[in-house]
Amino acid sequence: MTGERDLRTLLHGMRPELKPGRYVYTTLPGGEVPAGVTPVVTVSEQEGLTLVVPEAQAVASGLGYHFVAGWITLRVHSALDAVGLTAAVALALTDAGISCNVVAGFHHDHLFVPHERAAGAVRVLEALAAESG
Repeated sequence: MTGERDLRTLLHGMRPELKPGRYVYTTLPGGEVPAGVTPVVTVSEQEGLTLVVPEAQAVASGLGYHFVAGWITLRVHSALDAVGLTAAVALALTDAGISCNVVAGFHHDHLFVPHERAAGAVRVLEALAAESG
């Protein structure tokens, strides 16, 4: 299945979905994920392995963490080479004063925003979708 490339279609159909829970960023210099920790995102960097994990798992495993986030999935199937979706979403959230960390999966884009601003971020994205129709 090929992802969508047309920006207007992507924006109008993004259907942002806020996943329940609190997610945090942590890093492991040795790169070994502790037992009981199931990352939703991993990024291998020279300095170590970055993980985004449910906050409860970080606490239970004694992992230090930063940035407590809400996880929003854009339900539209975006092509990996689509142009403009990330920029448009980032601009809308910037205008609302909401920081955002974007991770592209094969089928969807995932946004990690400050947990306390997550519901507001969804409203901003829903408004952007409505304006794009």
